[in-house]
Amino acid sequence: MNMPNDLPDSELRDAMLALGKAARKAARELARAPTAAKNAALLAAAEAMEEREKTILAANARDVKAARAEGRDDAFIDRLVLTAKAVEEMAAGLRQVATLPDPVGAITDLAYRPSGIQVGHMRVPLGVVAIIYESRPDVTADAGALCLKSGNACILRGGSEATHSNQAIAACLADGLKKAGLPEAAIQLVETTDRAAVGELIAMEGYVDVVVPRGGKSLIERVAKDARVPVIKHLDGVCHVYVDASADLAKAVRVADNAKTQRYGTCNTMETLLVARHVASAFLQEIGKVYVAKGVEIRGCAETRKYIHEAKLATEDDWYAEYLAPIVSIKVVAGLDEAMEHIAQYGSQHTDAIVTENWACAQRFLREVDSSSVMVNASTRFADGFEYGLGAEVGISTNKLHARGPVGLEGLTSRKWVVLGDGHVRS
Repeated sequence: MNMPNDLPDSELRDAMLALGKAARKAARELARAPTAAKNAALLAAAEAMEEREKTILAANARDVKAARAEGRDDAFIDRLVLTAKAVEEMAAGLRQVATLPDPVGAITDLAYRPSGIQVGHMRVPLGVVAIIYESRPDVTADAGALCLKSGNACILRGGSEATHSNQAIAACLADGLKKAGLPEAAIQLVETTDRAAVGELIAMEGYVDVVVPRGGKSLIERVAKDARVPVIKHLDGVCHVYVDASADLAKAVRVADNAKTQRYGTCNTMETLLVARHVASAFLQEIGKVYVAKGVEIRGCAETRKYIHEAKLATEDDWYAEYLAPIVSIKVVAGLDEAMEHIAQYGSQHTDAIVTENWACAQRFLREVDSSSVMVNASTRFADGFEYGLGAEVGISTNKLHARGPVGLEGLTSRKWVVLGDGHVRS
């Protein structure tokens, strides 16, 4: 729907309701759509994306140029930029989602009860999913694909900074739906950049079943505070790597390096490195060289600064910080218990990892650290729907109800009870 940016409030509300009504109708059609039709739409969209690569990149170049002119920082630009490889990866992602098992209609846990009835669960779509996101135009492709395959209609509201990119990508998805004979309203892009549209979208109880915000903390806090429908969210990505006393130090250097420097502006990037005192001298001197060589600013506790002379003294605020930048905070701890206490106090329940050769310590860390992803001897950068085999993700959730961690196809479905009988009646 072509929606101007300067609509009066009443007209904007009517326009958003029209999107909601169309999405609700499309959701009913998608819920009964055969897997073959959904896969055909994904494959056709992938083909359209490859054919229109130059168009997508030209649209993205407009957005990037505008963002640079506005003085956006490097991390922001990094999230916004698309390359030819990125377009190829989006198309590949659509094809991968097409190969994934369709969760809709699957019946599990079917068992006979003493009465003779069979009771089980069936996977069903959530209905209409609203996804509100900033910067990353690839979210348009990922979110649209996952919602389609899981039988959900979606309303996508990207940020104004990626308007042209999102429109170009959404046009490919619409083309796929049309070629597969599915309702084009199954994937709708809110084209107005008016911020009031977000307020309308998250309050449409009769038409939206769940909201997924992806972006900065202020956006997610606003959605969580004002939404009148359930929200799947995470606020911060304050991720930790703890190097245990029994760690293989060469392995620990690889993990701590990758978790911090593989990419700075992502929510699964490590922000705080915790190091057992027993290995602090040997390990910190090695990882310090790596970070200094890569231009990472180090903020450490007093003990850290004994081994890394370039480190600045960390403040209390540093332990809470999600830098999304080449900055890392480092703290020396007595051991596993103090490390887990630190994570419990300062972490955001996103992703935390331990590097250890002691399986008993690894098991305790896995059990006791209350985060959506907990890892042993692996970089936090693996906390990602694609890396987990989900094809893609609509976001990462630190909620404890419904979906937790990367949200893929299963996270976009719910379960309902099904009962099978043969004329059974209750006595």
